[in-house]
Amino acid sequence: MYQIVPVAPGEQQMSGGTGGSPLKKKLAHEGRPLVMAGFLGCVLVLAAVVAWCYYSVSLRKAQLMKTELLDLNKDGFIIRNQAGAVIFTMTFRSGTLDLDSCSKEGNILSCTQSASGKLNFFIQTVRPKDTVMCYRVRWEELQNKHNVEHAMTYNGSHWYGGAETATQYWPIRIQGEEEPRPFITSDIYSDRNAFGGILERYWLSSNATAIKINDSVPFHLGWSVKDRSLRFQARYQDSPFRPPQGQEALPELSYRVCVGSDVTSIHKYMVRQYFAKPIKVPSTEVFKKPVWSTWALHKTAVTQEKLLRYASDITKHGFTCSHLELDDRYTADYGEFDFDPQKFPNASGMFDQLREDGFQVTLWTHPFINYDSINFGVAVEKGLFVREPSGELPALVRWWNGIGGILDFTNPETREWYYSHLRMLKTRYDVTSFKFDAGETSYLPRQFSTFVPLSDPSTFTRRYTEMAIPFSERAELRVGYQSQNISCFFRIIDRDSVWGYELGLKSIIPTVLTVSILGYQFVLPDMIGGNAYPNRTAGGLDGKNGLPDRELYIRWLELSAFMPAMQFSIPPWAYDDEVVQIAQKFTELHETLVAPRVLELAGELLDTGDPIIRPLWWIANDDEAAYKIDSQFLIGDDLMVAPVLEPGKQERDIYLPAGRWRSYKGEHFDKGPMYLTDYPVDLDEVAYFTWVHL
Repeated sequence: MYQIVPVAPGEQQMSGGTGGSPLKKKLAHEGRPLVMAGFLGCVLVLAAVVAWCYYSVSLRKAQLMKTELLDLNKDGFIIRNQAGAVIFTMTFRSGTLDLDSCSKEGNILSCTQSASGKLNFFIQTVRPKDTVMCYRVRWEELQNKHNVEHAMTYNGSHWYGGAETATQYWPIRIQGEEEPRPFITSDIYSDRNAFGGILERYWLSSNATAIKINDSVPFHLGWSVKDRSLRFQARYQDSPFRPPQGQEALPELSYRVCVGSDVTSIHKYMVRQYFAKPIKVPSTEVFKKPVWSTWALHKTAVTQEKLLRYASDITKHGFTCSHLELDDRYTADYGEFDFDPQKFPNASGMFDQLREDGFQVTLWTHPFINYDSINFGVAVEKGLFVREPSGELPALVRWWNGIGGILDFTNPETREWYYSHLRMLKTRYDVTSFKFDAGETSYLPRQFSTFVPLSDPSTFTRRYTEMAIPFSERAELRVGYQSQNISCFFRIIDRDSVWGYELGLKSIIPTVLTVSILGYQFVLPDMIGGNAYPNRTAGGLDGKNGLPDRELYIRWLELSAFMPAMQFSIPPWAYDDEVVQIAQKFTELHETLVAPRVLELAGELLDTGDPIIRPLWWIANDDEAAYKIDSQFLIGDDLMVAPVLEPGKQERDIYLPAGRWRSYKGEHFDKGPMYLTDYPVDLDEVAYFTWVHL
């Protein structure tokens, strides 16, 4: 027996001799196509197996990169809502993930490599309640020391929050291209492109998404109008942020994104989770009756005689007063804590007279001691100042009233020294409280050292706000960072006597809504009519009396009557009897209509954190029009206010969300949502509407 074995071309035959038989040659010739077909078949099967394996791996990888409505890829991640629509997009700008280094364990996606080296990256899914889904995100560089940057795209939604700004819009409007810069408290009156004195690392979207940047991040904020995005960056290089002592300067960007069923409910969740709440309501008198300040009227030329005359005029014209605020400058030098005997020859007698006439008085204070003050040497000797980086010498700073040192409120000795002087003023003259001015980190030197090292410069602002706690019943601050539990009034930065969005009348509602969303509810909206600075006043100051525009003053007064508190400086009687009558009408309306509702809401927010002054979308979160309205607001859920904010107008368009509303004129509207076009509002009126409960 023999076996015929097909032989591949080129193989040597095993038979003896060099040639083959004709039969073998024929068989070999006929077997070649079969061999080729078999070979190709094996290749195709192998290719199919490889493709299937690759597909399976890709499918598993795709599934691996998904978690609870979030899809991760090497360049970023997206979050969808239950309907499948993309509602949040974050792009990794500083690097890409190596997806081969990623794994999924339970509710955590993690990766160990980026294109530039080792890192610690994870996204953890947390469902704190049925209607809320949160994602904890962390990108920590383990080799790269430059920066970590993620860009949040607007996705066609409206965003709110962040910071008080000089030109304030509601919702946020990004303009131009801005490289990320330190997100720290600054004086936006002097630097109008900076972030303001009240800020938090929190933003909220009409898509019912919210983001909170972690406190540990060396946080810088930029934006791009071209990409429609906010740029979140972590870095230590060329930055005032410092790594915690003993840690390497490796940047880390971490934050939490939460998604809810609607914008109001997700904001309520975020506030309860991340913001401290006030522990008490400040003095009810400040909510009911106006504060009267000497600043816009007298500036630094205030004297004992002028203060007593001001108080007398308030009484003579029939106005009430929660307290008189004696502003800059009652001391001989900045950094002293007693009265200038030239300007106030009998301060004790002055206070006795004011007290007898029914006035309580607060005093202006600040964190600076000028070099020509007698207290400068004392502070140097005791080590009370913020110091140069070496820690040997006090750091000199320039502020709007000169050059001096700035007190270091991280130092317990400084805090006690400062507090003891304020307590002395309170005891000696029966001073009611204090207006704490400044406190922004922009007044710290570029390079500095403090008693307790500051990783985040804005912690200085937090320490300064704590000085108001013993006086919080009637205290006033103009800065806030993680300071929501300081139970005093927060004043928005000085307004110019102009109509527009840059520190003018139109900026007040967007600013109050913004700081309210950031958790600061006891808002003082600065002085009626603005500060009357000569070069920053609409149409210039009146040559005869140096006053802001009369119509502007009246419209400002009317808006202020619906804010949590009112503050006068330039008095109504500086104009004419009609202005006095309008002012009396609206201070009375504030006390009888607004203050009771505000105080009721103030009591509730100690538990809820809900704002007193609310945007229209608070009660209409499925209404696209409500997300864009910046000239109307709610007090609670049932009182809507629509002031006139344009010169020469005695009418305005008003948007009524769905519901039944009754106007201040007694009209009923129940077919909303609707626009009331050219709704008449006389010069002595504010349009307001109350919700009619069925």
